Amino acid sequence: MPPQAPMQYEWRVTDADEPSLVRLAQRLALKIAVGDVVALYGDLGAGKTTFARALIRAVLGDPQAEIPSPTFSLVQTYVAERLELAHLDLYRLSGEDELIELGLDEQLSIGAAIIEWPERAPGLRVPNRLDIHLSQGAEPDQRTLILSGTGTWTARLARLAAMSDFLAQSPPWNCAETSYLQGDASARAYARLARDGKTAILMDQPRQPDGAPIRGGLPYSRIAQLAEDVRAFVAVASALKETGLSAPEIYSIDLGRGFLALEDFGDRVFGREVASGTSQEELWRAATDALLVLSTLPVPEAIALPDGTVHRIPAQDGTVLGIEVELLPDWYWRAIHGAPIPAEPRQEFMAVWEGVFARLASEPKGWVLRDFHSPNLVWLPHRDSYRRAGLLDFQDALVGSSAYDLVSLLQDARVDVPAALEDKLLTYYIRMRKAADSTFDREAFRFAYAALGVQRNTKILGIFARLAMRDGKHTYLRHIPRIWSYVARGLAHPELAGLARWFDRYLPAEVRLTPPDLSRLEATPS
Repeated sequence: MPPQAPMQYEWRVTDADEPSLVRLAQRLALKIAVGDVVALYGDLGAGKTTFARALIRAVLGDPQAEIPSPTFSLVQTYVAERLELAHLDLYRLSGEDELIELGLDEQLSIGAAIIEWPERAPGLRVPNRLDIHLSQGAEPDQRTLILSGTGTWTARLARLAAMSDFLAQSPPWNCAETSYLQGDASARAYARLARDGKTAILMDQPRQPDGAPIRGGLPYSRIAQLAEDVRAFVAVASALKETGLSAPEIYSIDLGRGFLALEDFGDRVFGREVASGTSQEELWRAATDALLVLSTLPVPEAIALPDGTVHRIPAQDGTVLGIEVELLPDWYWRAIHGAPIPAEPRQEFMAVWEGVFARLASEPKGWVLRDFHSPNLVWLPHRDSYRRAGLLDFQDALVGSSAYDLVSLLQDARVDVPAALEDKLLTYYIRMRKAADSTFDREAFRFAYAALGVQRNTKILGIFARLAMRDGKHTYLRHIPRIWSYVARGLAHPELAGLARWFDRYLPAEVRLTPPDLSRLEATPS
């Protein structure tokens, strides 16, 4: 049986002038990845080099970068923060064997290649390729482009076309410059839009589950009640903004395709502010004050969306908490031991957690934004009081214990929070809650704080192992010693003695100090 031709996606852009070509190149730069070949076809003067330069400058993040033509050198290389780029001009190529001498295979193992005159190497085959044919448009200064993608470029090009259509319907951002922003640990992607001195953030989140079904036909994201599209973000943002909390304004919405244009809070995220010398106590106290305000707000039964539907905030129940702690035996254990966890310690682990979850179920419930920590908090010093804490990444919000967000903040996974500062702000929070509500139970809250701190940090250990093993993202592993220190803080609570005994028996101190073996991180739990 003859091999099937690879699936392709084709997108036609007609009569684009030079600024439009540059904007297209900037958007394409958001999607380029290691192993890609971007092949530029067209006659002399068609605009191949203009497009290549715009694409390289966008990846470099430097609109003024000098990009010499590789006509005589055949190849020019560039090192960007995200990946390396090779710019090749094959017009003078003497034969396809010369590609080996140019080091194309090696380049594609660490970066991407932009190739002009690719027809000079008809035998070049790569899994993920984007072909762009440029030709004369209706006017002398216009070009028509036909873009076709194979491999993973099939989906990426379709997404790029959808993004461009969304922006075309979202003035003034239709003519905005676009620059890449580093995303988070999720599948969401972000970019900064800039036009006439104003900026916005483009959120790109196509609807998709987090992985394959794992239980009852459901993926992890569905069991853990993680948002699988932008609908939850839109709903929660509207609810938070109504109360005066600093959630971003949403300028433009496409619920169906998963695009949002958002207010740009800037780059002063809490972790960066601490590193630059801003008082950590001032930052963390402003965020604590925001949580105190949040604790007074009822959770709506349903939040209306622009399309006439509603979003209901899920409960942070034992099912959600349980599937999260399972990440430790499913992923972290394997990363440490190189083998699945035996049945007995796994059963003991889940049994002791069930008792903790039963106790937590009786606690008062309110808003849980869920990822309330330094990467998702932006310092807005020009605002007042709790509004100085700009809120991001709250689409996974739940109804649960308010202790969860507080421990997320005071035991930050990415930034060291000294135990003295944690205790000071925890005491402050409890005092303010008690002053506002005489029925507030201090000791019950301290238990919930300790228990949910261990629960969250247990989950994070598993997530960081999963990011490394499943997604090849190893940078998060450097945070593991900090996470274990937080686990130890929580396990010191006397009512978590049973949980502490499990950790001491199966993951004692010497094991906690053992970093995951990177040689085992390609395996996937069965």
